[in-house]
Amino acid sequence: MDGLTARLLQVLSLRCDDLPADVRRVARDCLADWLACTLAGLAEPVSGIVAAAAQEEGGHPQATLIGRTGKGTVLQAALVNGTASHALDYDDVNLAVPGHMTVAIVPALLALAEQMESSGAEFIAAFVAGYETACRIGKLVEPAHYANGFHATATIGSLGAAVACAHLMRLSPEQASHAVGLAATQAAGLKAMFGTMAKPLHAGLASRAGLQSVLLARKGLTSRTDVLECAQGFAQVHGADFHLTDALAEPVGGYHLLANLFKFHAACYSTHSTIEAVAALRHEHSLSADAVSSIQVVAGEGCTICNIQEPTTALEAKFSLRIAAAFALLGVETGRVSEWGRATEPDVLAVRDRVRVELVPGMGLSDSDVVMRLRDGTQLRRSHDCGVPMADKTKQSARVAAKLIALTVPTLGKPPSPRLLDLLSTVEEQKDLRELLALCKAVVE
Repeated sequence: MDGLTARLLQVLSLRCDDLPADVRRVARDCLADWLACTLAGLAEPVSGIVAAAAQEEGGHPQATLIGRTGKGTVLQAALVNGTASHALDYDDVNLAVPGHMTVAIVPALLALAEQMESSGAEFIAAFVAGYETACRIGKLVEPAHYANGFHATATIGSLGAAVACAHLMRLSPEQASHAVGLAATQAAGLKAMFGTMAKPLHAGLASRAGLQSVLLARKGLTSRTDVLECAQGFAQVHGADFHLTDALAEPVGGYHLLANLFKFHAACYSTHSTIEAVAALRHEHSLSADAVSSIQVVAGEGCTICNIQEPTTALEAKFSLRIAAAFALLGVETGRVSEWGRATEPDVLAVRDRVRVELVPGMGLSDSDVVMRLRDGTQLRRSHDCGVPMADKTKQSARVAAKLIALTVPTLGKPPSPRLLDLLSTVEEQKDLRELLALCKAVVE
């Protein structure tokens, strides 16, 4: 075993003590952000539907269903918690994939860690192993994979979840390669589903597939062990790109995790630069909505994912550059989940209809160039790229903690307990995750 799949699985030897402080910090922040999004996402219809279906199935109570009474099987927990965590599309991203790796990896890993009574340090190391592998696979197959219409959170996410769980279970490299093959043959998910309940379901399905693949491989179920590079394997079938050098290259700072991007607007990440650019012009020039005659948004051709022209639901609004620009000009608090339901209000529609979107080649998923024309003839312009991670990881942690508090208060009816915040900030020091999970139960019936 010396092919690409085997080379990437060398990450199985990674241990928490090997990780730099900033990498451990970002991993902790990913867990905190995931929990915030999961708790806040409990109120979304898709979360209730998937949880109800799992409860009807029944099964052994093995793992916590976040925010709910009782437990489910580990596979049910991966599916239910994964779906809830992506329900608001407010979870973190990495443009190397591009997609949401935390929501695909953490639900499976957390359920397995609870069942195995794994330590926090083991959890962190396994998470980083899965995350790094997913990003390397993204580098291997992008941009063709995403351009072809695959939702990388669903496809590559299942492979990341498999590697993370294989790491936690200490599978041999050969067993882990079988698990990756099993996950790859289940990998599916279409970008055509953006703006529907199927998109958050992708995260749950990826998480469950990754975990199930590991459980089956551990029992002896086999697959190809070279699934990434073989003929008609994952890379070849999912796109025309095979960037071996990029996949094996050392990322900036040594870890792809350091480029993780946390969301502070509750919408598709490709809308964030437009929000920032329009908001900056509004603040800088003290603009009212009535003063603006038109807004032109220029973004990359890949931003078809967030170019719903006339959204009618909050889900659709999260994938509309026109609504994003309108909200920003009106001063709507886009970090507040409930605000995205305002897409059809008259004042929002009046601004939306003055927004024109142009998608062009050569721009990335995180770029936006905004030209604003005022009624007095003045033309204003602002560009923004939200794809640059925060350099100060301490400040980033503070923003993630503030987001956790803001998102959980509406769900819990009160701020999260100081003990929960303390446990999240010291995860790798915990002998197991039982206390943390106990604090996340019984929020909804």
